[in-house]
Amino acid sequence: MRFPAEFPVIETPRLVLRGFDLTDARNVQRLAGAREIADTTAQIPHPYEDGLAEQWIAAHAADWAAHRALPLAVTFRQSGELAGAAGLTFAGEHARAELGYWIGVPFWRNGLATEAAGALVDFGFRVLGLNRVQAHHFARNPASGRVLLKLGMKREGASPRFLCKNGRFEDVVFYGVLRRDWPGLGDIPPG
Repeated sequence: MRFPAEFPVIETPRLVLRGFDLTDARNVQRLAGAREIADTTAQIPHPYEDGLAEQWIAAHAADWAAHRALPLAVTFRQSGELAGAAGLTFAGEHARAELGYWIGVPFWRNGLATEAAGALVDFGFRVLGLNRVQAHHFARNPASGRVLLKLGMKREGASPRFLCKNGRFEDVVFYGVLRRDWPGLGDIPPG
C-alpha cells in the first residue's frame, strides 16, 4: 500500500473530503451527537460529551502517520460547511480497509453518503493500492445497506447479535468489494 505523507483532499462534484481540524469540533459534537447518528453507529456515544470531538480529532494525525486510519471531514464544496465524516480503517498487511461514514441528520436523503463513501473507496483502490474494502451496518439501518449496494459492494452475510451498543445486542450485515471488481480497475494490479 502507498500512503501519502499528508492528509489527502478528495473532491467530488458537491463535496470536499479533507482532514479534520480543531475548528470542526463544535460541529462534530452537534452533528455526530444527534441521537439518530449515535443510535445507528457502533462507536459514537449519546450524549456526545464536551471534549470528545477534540480528543477524536487530535488522534487523527497519529492514526494516519501510523497507517491505522484515514478519517476525513465531509464538507460542502461551495460553503465549506461540515456535513459528516467518512473514513477508512486499515489492515495494512492484508491491503484491506473498513469503510465507515456518517452524515448529519439535516443533510440526509441527498445522496451525500454515497458520494463521499464512493470517492473514498475509489481513493483507497486507486491511490492507496487497497485490494479490498469492506463495511458493515446494523441490520435495523437498511439505509446504510442501500448506500453500500450503490457503491458496488456485495452483501456477504449477516451475524445475529454481533455487537452490543448501549446494552442492546445488534444484528450486523457485512459487505465488501474487491479491487478487481471496482469500475475502471479490473485486474490491474496496484501501481
